[in-house]
Amino acid sequence: MISDTLGGTLGASPELLALFVGFGLVVGILFGFFGMGGSFLVTPALLMMGYPARVAVGSGMAFVFGTAVIATLKHHDLGQVDYKLGGIMIAGTTIGIEVGRASVFYLEEMGLAGGIISVVYVLLLGGVGLMVTRDALNSDGGSGGGHHDEADKDLSEYEIPDIAKTIQQTVRIPPMVNLRGDVTVSLWVIMAVAFATGLLSGFLGVGGGFIRMPAMIYAIGAPVPVAVGTDLFEIVFSGGIGSYLYGQGGGVDLGIVVPLLFGSALGARIGSAATSVVDADGIKIYFGGMLLAGAVAVGVGEVGSYLDIEILETIGLVLVLGAAVVVAAAVVYTSLRSLRATRSQQTPAAD
Repeated sequence: MISDTLGGTLGASPELLALFVGFGLVVGILFGFFGMGGSFLVTPALLMMGYPARVAVGSGMAFVFGTAVIATLKHHDLGQVDYKLGGIMIAGTTIGIEVGRASVFYLEEMGLAGGIISVVYVLLLGGVGLMVTRDALNSDGGSGGGHHDEADKDLSEYEIPDIAKTIQQTVRIPPMVNLRGDVTVSLWVIMAVAFATGLLSGFLGVGGGFIRMPAMIYAIGAPVPVAVGTDLFEIVFSGGIGSYLYGQGGGVDLGIVVPLLFGSALGARIGSAATSVVDADGIKIYFGGMLLAGAVAVGVGEVGSYLDIEILETIGLVLVLGAAVVVAAAVVYTSLRSLRATRSQQTPAAD
């Protein structure tokens, strides 16, 4: 009865509503855990389902905004949002996005935009994915043990990557900014990182979370949980502005957004909470694997589009959606295993 009423109100069948709720749950877990938007999952899926591009992009943007608010609140409760860093990043990112968009318009006039953007997207996803995964596997905690010990650490105890240490020691141009986790870095380093990630975001037409999150870790030196939480805080602003603009043009379909948000409301809190029980290397490995899967999926899809082979485009979409489900399930499984290990250690101590 409830599903019939909801389906009538939103103009969708109960089966489609259930699909959207389940999809929202998966994306919400990934969103809260990685701090990156779900637009690269939601928008292609909606396009494959036959929705107009404007509705697919606008509804995806509205979903990202709503999920970001939910996940950011959870990370705020965990003390994992650096609002100072977020504010500076928003300012630099905004400038970078505008330059990125201007570059796209210029390349479009030359007829080169589509091919160049696709190549950059695949190389960026694959490159960042390989770097993050290799760093996590080479770390002392890469063996997979001691999840609960790592998760209980204070933010200041997280190890800063060597490249971030080098940047902090080399670039000492004032003013210097103190960030959460006892990190001190030049304001100009943050602005440079924000501009560069904004430039790529505007050029590729994506939210940019998969770029910003590792950039805050490897260039600025922010602890992994802080990088995740602060990235989500930024997405609240970018997603909110985008949702408003698309909504003004009728590009937001509540029949899509509401059930997606219904599922992601739970998923985002699960993913956000998981960052406090899964060690930093675990987060990096999952994140790197997700990006590598995305690179392969986008590459397959682009080859299919170039050769006009529709089945390859479908395979590309199935690959990225399948990877999302597998990674979300792995996040939940690892979190439950870590909690179980922690409780088993606490029980003998209590006895």
